[in-house]
Amino acid sequence: MENQLIWKDEFNIGVDTIDKEHKRLFKIINKLFTFTEEEKKSQWACQEGIKFFKDHAMKHFADEEEYMASIDYKDISTHKHIHACFRNKTLPALEEELERSDYSPESVDHFLGVCAGWLIGHTLTEDRAIAGEDSSKWGNLLPSDELDAMQKTIVQLIYDMFQLESSLISDVYGGEKFGKGVYYRLVYGTKQDERWEIILVFEEKLLINTVGKVLGLQTNKLDSMLVNAARYTAQQFVGRIREHLPDVDLQEMQEENLLTYEQFQNVFENQNPQVSLLFDTGAGYFAFCAIAPHLLQSGVGTAISSENAISQIEDYLTQREASKSEERPKILVVDDSMTIRQGIKQLLGEDYEVAMAASGVAAIRSITLNRPDLVLLDYEMPVCNGKQVLEMIRSDDSLAELPVFFLTGRVDPESVKKVIPLKPEGYLSKYLKPEDIRKNIDSFFERKKASSTDE
Repeated sequence: MENQLIWKDEFNIGVDTIDKEHKRLFKIINKLFTFTEEEKKSQWACQEGIKFFKDHAMKHFADEEEYMASIDYKDISTHKHIHACFRNKTLPALEEELERSDYSPESVDHFLGVCAGWLIGHTLTEDRAIAGEDSSKWGNLLPSDELDAMQKTIVQLIYDMFQLESSLISDVYGGEKFGKGVYYRLVYGTKQDERWEIILVFEEKLLINTVGKVLGLQTNKLDSMLVNAARYTAQQFVGRIREHLPDVDLQEMQEENLLTYEQFQNVFENQNPQVSLLFDTGAGYFAFCAIAPHLLQSGVGTAISSENAISQIEDYLTQREASKSEERPKILVVDDSMTIRQGIKQLLGEDYEVAMAASGVAAIRSITLNRPDLVLLDYEMPVCNGKQVLEMIRSDDSLAELPVFFLTGRVDPESVKKVIPLKPEGYLSKYLKPEDIRKNIDSFFERKKASSTDE
């Protein structure tokens, strides 16, 4: 039996009911490992075993949360969030993969690897913290709204770069092993001489299915060309995050490393991450982890207590109002030409928050994730033209009034007639001088501001 979980004394946290359930979960996973190694075992037996594991895990979570409440455990909300994430996101995604593959050996191994890794890591960190033997490793996460912004940005970038629809599996990824992985570490400095340490984890098959296909690789194994291409793709990915999230103040890269899983674990366990997100891309798993404690030291993560609650909440509300007054209007530029997109972003970027989309589908995703105040839409895109994109926008009641300017190389009467029922805000010729395009955009927002003031 190659795969078996060995129970060690260090897994005991000193709470009898919890320790017994941990041992039971270990035994269930070991039995499932045995199923996968015995070809005669039926798929039904494997399905029942997985269901048995899930039922026990859910009961264990409930019992553990009841115990934490009985002792007034200070980090109970964080611990319950981790349980909920595994219960509502990680397990359903793994079960979907099992059903999609008809319980293939690879998907069962994947399920067991993730669950075993999660169980070991959670027992050795969060569960030990209940008994006061350690502290929660998730006490230094960024606030939920900032994590949410990071998550949405990464989902959008995965789509933009690889055309993959991804979903968040966990926002408290604990470094568990998922299949064969490539662990890539990048270190950046900031203008304030602070440090960002970013680790990107790619499931091997994800790299083969994305970067490998672009390279035309005929093999299903990593080679030096693919790893080097993946390195530079990863650097571009981080660069795009920097573009989308201006507060991520990354300067030149100072260091990069390809890590073994053991080295990754060592870095991960010795430094509490501020961001630790795990995604299922449909072509393989991907994790984004960032260690940047200065983000909390700057006051973002000040803990609220009975002594400072009033002042903290007042400060928070003041900051929110101040940030609202400083918010720049959001513009989405949709054009299949990178030259056009970048040119308009450069033209407007100083005074507007400019997002970009290269296709109609990408535009709809961008609008859904981060609704703009104005869309500049290319009329003559291939596959899905501007008229079709505007039809999709107008088909959603919540977007019926979203202002859209067509970007076009020609404004002929026939084209105008076709889109009048879709209520475009107007047309901008691509051949206008940059200052004239800018003047049209500024005028639109001035009129909008005057209209809201009159109301």
